[in-house]
Amino acid sequence: MKINKEERIDDLQCDNLKIIQDKNGFCYGIDSVLLSDYAREVKDSDTVLDLGTGTGVLGLLIYGKRKPVNIIGIEIQKEVAEMAKKSIKLNHIENVFKIYNENIKDIIKKEIIKNNSIDVIISNPPYKEKSTGIENENEKKLISRHEITADLEDFISISFQALKEKGILYMVHRPERLVDLLFLLRKYKIEPKEIRFVSPIRGKSPNLVLIKAVKNGKKFLKIEDQLYVYDNIGEYSEEIKKIYNIKNNY
Repeated sequence: MKINKEERIDDLQCDNLKIIQDKNGFCYGIDSVLLSDYAREVKDSDTVLDLGTGTGVLGLLIYGKRKPVNIIGIEIQKEVAEMAKKSIKLNHIENVFKIYNENIKDIIKKEIIKNNSIDVIISNPPYKEKSTGIENENEKKLISRHEITADLEDFISISFQALKEKGILYMVHRPERLVDLLFLLRKYKIEPKEIRFVSPIRGKSPNLVLIKAVKNGKKFLKIEDQLYVYDNIGEYSEEIKKIYNIKNNY
């Protein structure tokens, strides 16, 4: 596999999978790893849609953990989409994971995705509204972090159209956007069913929130136990070690 000088190959520590990333671009973080673990109801018979797939990390991790029969990734940035395609080829899963270089807002009208055809949607969308936060000068990072090409409502409205009846949406976001998330999910009839907050360490406020929502689901919301990334001595917590498949050396 030939990569350019600005790219590198990283080990995902999951089922021997590798990913190609841009050294100067937006590289995946713990949020994608946690979401791939949180999407525990993905079955091997499912078609999974990754909205805003970036370099394909979520789709790759979902494949490594759950082995769904079909994964579709949507990425608007051409260079990033091509990088994802190279990672898929590197891992020899072209028959399972397909990437489309499109804006998520166009996938239904272009018939890339049919209405009511998707079992599970996974998404790690841009966290910040277009007019908020520090806008990074790097265009790739800017589009990955800010709602430049599609906003949260676009992600959720497209999810409703694409999901089958009782299909599941898994999303990771920031706690400060939780009101927006819950409002839009109910507006588009994707009922929030489970929420889990993630904090760096006990005593610190959460900086991530994981959400499971079901299309036309019944009203019932479960708040799960909080997840802590580090323990009180600054090492990964036991749950994080398990998620990352890190073995203790005693």
